[in-house]
Amino acid sequence: MQELQQEQVAQRLDQLTELCVALGRGGNIGGLLERIVTAAKSLTGADGGTLYRPSLDHLSLEFHISINDSLGIHQHGALGIPGVPLFDSAGARNLASVAAYAANFGVSVNIADVYQADAFNFSGMRAFDQHYGYHSQSFLTVPMNDHEGQLIGVLQLINAKDGEGAIRAFSATDQRFIEALAAQAAVAITNQHLIAQLEELLEALVKLINIGIDEKSPYTGRHCQFVPLLTMLLAEAVHATGSGPLADFRMTEGDRRELWMAGLLHDCGKITTPVHVVDKATKLETIFDRIALVDTRFEVLMRDAEIAALKRKLAGAEHAGIDAALGAQLALLAEERDFLRRANVGAENMPAAEQDRVRAIGARRWLGPDGERDLLDAEELENLCIRYGTLTGAERKIINNHIAVSIRMLEALPWPQHLKKVPEYAGGHHERMDGKGYPRGLSKSQMSVPARLMAIADIFEALTAPDRPYKKGKLLSESLHILGEMSLSGHIDPDLFDIFVRSGVYREFALRHMDERQVDAVDEARIPGYRP
Repeated sequence: MQELQQEQVAQRLDQLTELCVALGRGGNIGGLLERIVTAAKSLTGADGGTLYRPSLDHLSLEFHISINDSLGIHQHGALGIPGVPLFDSAGARNLASVAAYAANFGVSVNIADVYQADAFNFSGMRAFDQHYGYHSQSFLTVPMNDHEGQLIGVLQLINAKDGEGAIRAFSATDQRFIEALAAQAAVAITNQHLIAQLEELLEALVKLINIGIDEKSPYTGRHCQFVPLLTMLLAEAVHATGSGPLADFRMTEGDRRELWMAGLLHDCGKITTPVHVVDKATKLETIFDRIALVDTRFEVLMRDAEIAALKRKLAGAEHAGIDAALGAQLALLAEERDFLRRANVGAENMPAAEQDRVRAIGARRWLGPDGERDLLDAEELENLCIRYGTLTGAERKIINNHIAVSIRMLEALPWPQHLKKVPEYAGGHHERMDGKGYPRGLSKSQMSVPARLMAIADIFEALTAPDRPYKKGKLLSESLHILGEMSLSGHIDPDLFDIFVRSGVYREFALRHMDERQVDAVDEARIPGYRP
């Protein structure tokens, strides 16, 4: 008999060891809690088990797992059942509930027969029995506390059964096993909480960087918000693809987390880019728009012309001819001033003839406080002759440097194993499939699918963004046409672009996040490089 008992204890020890190892592997918190209850029932032969968690305000215990084999009950998650108060109306600790008592005093409570016990109020249990035709008898209630002694749960088992199925009391050995399991379970739950809190802290820090970028440049802040959203939409579409070159691409929840984090951080280097470059709305803008200085010079030229005319009149010249010449000269100056104002606005492709005219106007001479000089200096001429957009070559290098800064920032961080690829994903969205991108000149074969799809998300959001200071947001159809051309020219991955269009990701994003005035009709058959 003693040998049989020893063998049973040894088996339960083996079972407890296996359970502790399994708990140590972690997993999502819901599955972990269910595993704890199932393990406790298995160790003791209990018919039922309940796991309570403290409410957020720690004023009550809430039902999270409830299992009863005889009644076929298997509920998990926040059950919506009224909780067990830990304190009474006067603020004193609740001594009437066995679960609250165990939680408040940190002790296990083992009751052989609840119908013979009068230390606690079991009216709720009796109502349960009457409603379901059940008979509750033996109870074992064990608190779970973390390493700081804080309550993280209460485990309650009902109706231990012997080998023949008869209800028995929970033995002292049962209690020790469950207390050991509860201690290990508390460690596992605490670990999961710490991991979750660290993940939340990391994402909050990432968003903090984006808040800083947003405060510096609202236009970039919007971009940092929408690129990860569009990235995940496209990634899920690729994940769901069952045919074609990308049919094998699949993501785990960890992969999704990694890609989302990379999307949030893809432009983190812009925190170092001067705001007057990031938000440069016109060609002459630095800390302020220098077109106002040019306007002032034209005012000087006009006044000089008027002064010269008045001097000629005073000298006795014929007034009508002077007035006509002055009018023509003032009209020409006003027209040239207006032309420079138009030239100051970024264009898709400034014609060479307009650049030549800027240079011709810039060669005008005007008399300033430092003597006579050209109307436009060399740096102003360079800016006003920018062919595309509003940035000079030097300023574009500053902008482009943000991705190199992003990579350096991200590679300097000690990423955990499940986030190791964040720098690669975030740092590849300016590379091209033909190897002509920056900063590393990677080709398609050298880039992962997530890095390649983030490039499409980045470009599409930039094309459609309605709030850039240097351009208007493009129409949906125009943006898709540009992306199609890019897929043909080796800029973006044509296979990913095909899924982007075929799956309707572009349409879903447009309807959710684009200005409705930009969402026009799209004829997919006319998109370059796409075959419906």
